[in-house]
Amino acid sequence: MEIKNLRYFLSVAREENMTRAAETLHVTQPTLSKALKNLEDELGKKLFIRHSFSIKLTDEGMLLRDRSEDLIAMADKIEQEFISLDDITGGDIYFGLGESYQIALLAREIKNLKDRYPSFTYHITSGDTEQVTEKLDKGLLDFGVICETPNKDKYESIPFPSSDRWGAVMLKSHPLAKKKHIRVSDLIGQPLFCSEQSWNIEIPEWAGDRFSELHLEGSFRLSYNASMFAKEGLGILLTFEHLINCSEESELVFRPLSPKQETKLYLIWNKYQTFTPIAEKFLAQVKRSFLIRQ
Repeated sequence: MEIKNLRYFLSVAREENMTRAAETLHVTQPTLSKALKNLEDELGKKLFIRHSFSIKLTDEGMLLRDRSEDLIAMADKIEQEFISLDDITGGDIYFGLGESYQIALLAREIKNLKDRYPSFTYHITSGDTEQVTEKLDKGLLDFGVICETPNKDKYESIPFPSSDRWGAVMLKSHPLAKKKHIRVSDLIGQPLFCSEQSWNIEIPEWAGDRFSELHLEGSFRLSYNASMFAKEGLGILLTFEHLINCSEESELVFRPLSPKQETKLYLIWNKYQTFTPIAEKFLAQVKRSFLIRQ
């Protein structure tokens, strides 16, 4: 299966039109049609349903689209890595980041590296631990940042200097906003928002035997999205401090959980991973910087 044909396939899948896809790829329409026919023959499956003015993916086509995106991303990353092997002044680094105010520390390290090596380029994707580690396992990322103790059998890691404090974000007009701290008993009967990962790990650790009395109204991967629901008075968001604007001008307030609940953040990478020169420089720089801050 040729990568070129997969690129053609993805372009048609995005455009849903053979003519537009051919123009985007700068190839003739017969060339594009032949490549797609070869791909269907090779796989033995029909990938498109052709209509008068559009093309739709079959179920098999949608499966190939999802797999092709990862394959092409991997091919691009491999190509870039080999280009970078002889380039000690630049290259690409791919990051997958969880949510935390400490991401500012990582951004500072990227800025410092960029100052030293202006041709260095970085690529950022965001997600929870499951999303980040899935991409890391596939080799699509060089580094991940997760809010969970890493699996030592799979990853090397560096802890961030600080921890993230948990709290409840709610409207200023909410009765619980008058409290300085939020206890488990305060949240009984309240509609709660939280990430699915944290609801299964951190919140049970904090709530203990009373966890079963808490009600998850809805789960969100991104705290910002959940805060929009909290702003509408639909519930209380359980999240890290500093992720949501709770300034004097905001309609929302942050109240820390009691007893105190904190989560460590980790920079992780695959065991036995071979880094490009620029990635090695970044890792060495982060190790020095985080050690000083410990």
